[in-house]
Amino acid sequence: MTPEQRIERLEGLIAKLIASDRYTIQRNIQMFDGRNIQLATGTGTKIGTAATQKLGFYGVTPVDQPATVGDPSGGATIDSAARTAVSAIIDRLQELGLIA
Repeated sequence: MTPEQRIERLEGLIAKLIASDRYTIQRNIQMFDGRNIQLATGTGTKIGTAATQKLGFYGVTPVDQPATVGDPSGGATIDSAARTAVSAIIDRLQELGLIA
């Protein structure tokens, strides 16, 4: 392959890379200590775009999106403050998409 052909090939690869609307990574991503992922504040960013995609944190086996947890009800003693707190926790987990 001539140097001109190599340059032309590289230019084509770079053009594809720049024009792509997504990147497929087939290796692990490792970040150095003290590095952050910065996101825009407009429409937001999703991690996982379907409930069937799997995600895990801190070495736990990845799972798909768990079903929701029902609001507390019943029982002999009713603690409305505790029920309100549990319901709020469930709401926040649903807002984050961590449960359905």
